[in-house]
Amino acid sequence: METLKYKVITGKKQYKEYCNILERLVFSGAKDRNTRDEIALLTLLIEKWDAEQLSSTELDPVQLLHSFLKDHDLKAKDLVGILGISKGYVSDMLHYKKGLSKEVIRKLADYFKVSQEAFNRPYKLVVPESQHLKNTGVTHNKKAQAAA
Repeated sequence: METLKYKVITGKKQYKEYCNILERLVFSGAKDRNTRDEIALLTLLIEKWDAEQLSSTELDPVQLLHSFLKDHDLKAKDLVGILGISKGYVSDMLHYKKGLSKEVIRKLADYFKVSQEAFNRPYKLVVPESQHLKNTGVTHNKKAQAAA
């Protein structure tokens, strides 16, 4: 009996191995039917693993992104090129200072091969301590000017 080349992913080591194989196949430039079928199969296996991992953990989108960065051996600076956004925006996203835009959610879901819903869930942002003071000062000044 012939041994299967790929099996259902059961651990992180196997997951990383399949991700690396998929990446090599995609960037190899080979377009024959067998290569396309192999890419499709690996994509399905990886997506199944990702979906199971997402459902078993209730990570907010930022925690999920940190997890993907770690699993794919990526750094925050790699997101600048992947997402086509500034270092500052990446930093603000990863530190809960800015939310994920629709475009960023689309690109993350596409890159990590997960549904957009994984990144499109509510989570709390950190509001800088002085942020609420800025708004009240402006409001107070406008009220004072209107009263004068």
